[in-house]
Amino acid sequence: MPTLLLVRHGRSTANTEGLLAGWTPGVALDDRGAAQAAALPGRLAALPLAEIVTSPLQRCQETIRPLLDERPGLTPHTDERVGECHYGDWSGRKLAELKDEPLMEVVQAHPSAAAFPGGESMRAMQTRAAEAVREWNARVERDHGADAVYLMCSHGDIIKSLVADALGLHLDLFQRIAVEPCSITAIRYTRLRPFLVRLGDTGDLASLAPREEPPAGDATVGGDAGAP
Repeated sequence: MPTLLLVRHGRSTANTEGLLAGWTPGVALDDRGAAQAAALPGRLAALPLAEIVTSPLQRCQETIRPLLDERPGLTPHTDERVGECHYGDWSGRKLAELKDEPLMEVVQAHPSAAAFPGGESMRAMQTRAAEAVREWNARVERDHGADAVYLMCSHGDIIKSLVADALGLHLDLFQRIAVEPCSITAIRYTRLRPFLVRLGDTGDLASLAPREEPPAGDATVGGDAGAP
């Protein structure tokens, strides 16, 4: 099955202001985030991308715009299922204020039990995102072949929950995972199991280009030799 590149959006104005953005409209990239987005096409230059999927939120749309300008043959697909968690009444509030809320302790230590007032649960967030990935895996494989690489631009909690899903980790452990703005996480899916091949990578991705002989579906005992 295909390789999925999960790109977290570049640094946003909400990130620098310490706000929990959620689905709050009008949250754009800040200057650093725009520079991160501008560098994305170069980091991905060696990779043939079959499809681009993105969250509908502005900061994700702005992150992939330079990449789309470099690859005019690609049409982005917007999928709400990989949009940010619906934080409900917490949306737009300062994180410094939220840290004293009793629910925050649950979010940090027992997220599978966390449901945001007026929003959704973290379990529901992970479920919808994982279902979206599985559907896109099947679609990309059908249309472009099993060795295809495609990109999905999303958000920190979504990406962390998808990494946990790929690793077979309980959602209660997903807060141990960290992904930086505009970092790339790569998951190669196979018939029996996913392989996490990059986590929060902020450098060059050339070694992820498809090889003449695709990697086997089994893990290499002792570790493989890496890219040629």
